[in-house]
Amino acid sequence: MRKTTGWGLSGATTLAFVGAIAFAGLALAQEPPKPAQEEPKAEEGRTEYVEEVVVTAQKRSEDIQLVPVAITAVQAQDLAVVMAGGQDIRFLSARVPSLTLESSFGRAFPRFYMRGLGNTDFDLNASQPVSMIVDEVVLENPVVKGMPLFDLDRVEILRGPQGTLFGRNTPAGVIKFETRKPSQEFEADFRLSYGSFDTIDFSGGVGGALTDTISARFSALYQSRSDWVDNKNPNAPKEDALGGYDTTAYRLQLLFEPNDKFKALLNVHGWELDGTARIFRANILKHGSNDLVDDFRQDTVYHDGLNKQEISALGGVLKMDYDFGAATLTSVTGYESIDDMYSRGDIDGGYGAGATGGPGFIPFASESADGIPSLDQITEELRLASNGDGPFRWLLGAYYFKEELDIDSFSYNSMAAGNPQNGYATQWQESTSYALFASVDYAFSEAFSMKAGLRYSNDERDFEADRPQPLFQPPLTKPIERHVEGDNVSGDLSATYKTSENVSLFGRLATGYRAPSIQGRIMFAPDFADGQNPATNGVSVADEEKITSFEVGLKSILADNRLRMNLTAYIFQMDGQQLTAVGGQYNVATLLNADKTDGHGFEADIEYIASANFWVTLGGSWNSTEINDSKLTVAPCGGGCTVLDPAGPNGTVYVDGNSLPNAPEWIFNGILNYQSDPVNKGFFGSLDWAYFSEKNFMLYESEEFRSDGLEVGLRLGYGWSSGKYEVALFGRNILDAEIVEGGIDFNNLTGMTNEPRTVGLEFVARF
Repeated sequence: MRKTTGWGLSGATTLAFVGAIAFAGLALAQEPPKPAQEEPKAEEGRTEYVEEVVVTAQKRSEDIQLVPVAITAVQAQDLAVVMAGGQDIRFLSARVPSLTLESSFGRAFPRFYMRGLGNTDFDLNASQPVSMIVDEVVLENPVVKGMPLFDLDRVEILRGPQGTLFGRNTPAGVIKFETRKPSQEFEADFRLSYGSFDTIDFSGGVGGALTDTISARFSALYQSRSDWVDNKNPNAPKEDALGGYDTTAYRLQLLFEPNDKFKALLNVHGWELDGTARIFRANILKHGSNDLVDDFRQDTVYHDGLNKQEISALGGVLKMDYDFGAATLTSVTGYESIDDMYSRGDIDGGYGAGATGGPGFIPFASESADGIPSLDQITEELRLASNGDGPFRWLLGAYYFKEELDIDSFSYNSMAAGNPQNGYATQWQESTSYALFASVDYAFSEAFSMKAGLRYSNDERDFEADRPQPLFQPPLTKPIERHVEGDNVSGDLSATYKTSENVSLFGRLATGYRAPSIQGRIMFAPDFADGQNPATNGVSVADEEKITSFEVGLKSILADNRLRMNLTAYIFQMDGQQLTAVGGQYNVATLLNADKTDGHGFEADIEYIASANFWVTLGGSWNSTEINDSKLTVAPCGGGCTVLDPAGPNGTVYVDGNSLPNAPEWIFNGILNYQSDPVNKGFFGSLDWAYFSEKNFMLYESEEFRSDGLEVGLRLGYGWSSGKYEVALFGRNILDAEIVEGGIDFNNLTGMTNEPRTVGLEFVARF
């Protein structure tokens, strides 16, 4: 039976919830407004009231309660809890409503999914509908998005289309990372921990005044882990253990403030990674279920391929502001580069092939690598924003983006001595984009205001792929070339109504856009001609996708300013969603456009301060997504999975009515905090958890390629000297849950799992 569409009964349920939010807001408005509490000074210790959270979601500093967008802000204190023990960017997965992350490259190449919208594409030029921004610079390439995160001030997660102020590649939302900035006051803080598998995690920053007009801050990070996964294949080439890594990163910032009108902030940063790529594990799923096999062990593999990952990257940002009085002119110039990136893995997850392979049946050996010999990204944003607190505010801006990218793909023969290279393909891509945008908002009264914005975007992309060393196909007669271009006008319209001093309702109608994409994983394409047949050469093109979204929300501070409760309900429809059919029989990534994709759901962000000793943050979301395209088919698994979708032509299956991949319906997360002494901190403890309900890994549905997950963390310690020093015992995944995070379907029931339980000791010092 065909599932109910997102605009049907389930959509009506969501709209009923929308009405409930509105009713709740009006009811809460009947309470007399509570006076705002003064924020305590730093030396007074932990406050007993929810504090103001300032965000830059609309490219100006504002109280999160007054921004008509669904936002979660994760502050530095909570980041310190969940990032203990050498975490990478994937720590955010299921830590906030409607957000999950995964990767088939390990600590690099994070793939974001927000409100169910994301991209499973594993190629190195893949675009995503969730944009990642660090210090106001958009990070386009998925490997650049894997940069280490340290010395952070906060993370802002903006859900829903952000097409006006942030542009293309934001139809699902934006994740903004804000690092600690220099100031004239001396500040220094350091964290050092040691834990399971010889895990070392050090990060710190020091800053202050160099002169009366120049401030500086230098931050650094070092993370390492020893190999902890044993390769039990007796004939393993060179490597008998996997899982280790060494990561270093730095950031130097200089702030120049010659007067009260002008300031310039220079940011130079870089990072390097030398470690293990994603570890694939052959036949770890039971046929006909998503249960792990009975003899599964996370610390054991049987590989005959090599595993290695190296990344070297460099970047810089120059931000300049000039205050003209009535308005401020801002320029943000960004540069990001990858000098070298190489990631190699045993893709089949086992050894040998046929009757002589294992564990389980390995139909054929697969060992491959991808690399980026060079990547250069340049961005420039120029904007003029009004100053003051008057009823009318405006912002005008222009944006430019250019990226040039080289990609190498390699195949190796695991069955031959020395694992010789037996295939080589190249890709080259140049992307250019520019945009003009404007936003205005007007307060008609103290209670009611509206905001509107428009953005024009223009995008072009040139692509070329070649196969200098064919794997099993003939050489190409000439490189495969493609060119795409597109333009779009996106925008948003929102209204905010304050029912009382601490309670407001908002509604937002927004559109978003993702530029046309090109994909060309030609190494494994079933092409036996000259490479110029689009049906078989492995190069595919997806047209632009567009989304229209409507959401309403309640933002409130209640219970004598001890409770922050922000609720949102939304509904969207996406036209021409860009989907990637990953894997299948030939292990290629093929771009597709779905006719319609519908989604709806609700989200909750809650913060409750019971006392200066105890406080809690909670988050939850329900996200329903559905592909609505009766003609859309994809190739199912090539290695033994139990497909649940109806058969289509030529061995394909129909995916109409399926939910989107990596889109769990339910997410629940939270952090419980306790400290015995509000001033000195004393004994303290934090318990955190992140849960997501069952999600599919592929566009098609199967019994095997899906999972749910729950990870729990704990941090216990003692602080003294007004919290300047801490020593803590921490544990990540303390229940030692074994969670299948993804799968490979072209060969066998191969899966990728989370990391096992880790425990350690951490020391923190602040000056």
